[in-house]
Amino acid sequence: MSLSEELGRLGALHERGVLSNEEFARAKARILGGAPDVTAPALLAINALRRSRDDRWLGGVCGGLARITGVESWIWRLVFTLLALCAGTGVLVYLLMWILIPADPPIAGHAPGSPQSG
Repeated sequence: MSLSEELGRLGALHERGVLSNEEFARAKARILGGAPDVTAPALLAINALRRSRDDRWLGGVCGGLARITGVESWIWRLVFTLLALCAGTGVLVYLLMWILIPADPPIAGHAPGSPQSG
């Protein structure tokens, strides 16, 4: 379906009253390549997931998960340990998350490996 056909169908739905002005504007912006509507809390939480720099033992994955979910990091460490006993699943998942999840940005004024105050 071409761009003009999609816009024509949207216009027809808007004229019939199926779409409100706001819904029509959002759909039109999405079709024309506007910014995606990422207002869902779950999507915002997933996009905010970062490996922790201050609550870490290995890669900071459990600290990052703890910050996003509200569950203590030691519980996440226990979950990964128990999964590791199940044919190594926890190790694989942890390594993938370590590789794929970006780290927190560095704190301004602190060099890596230097002691942090506070």
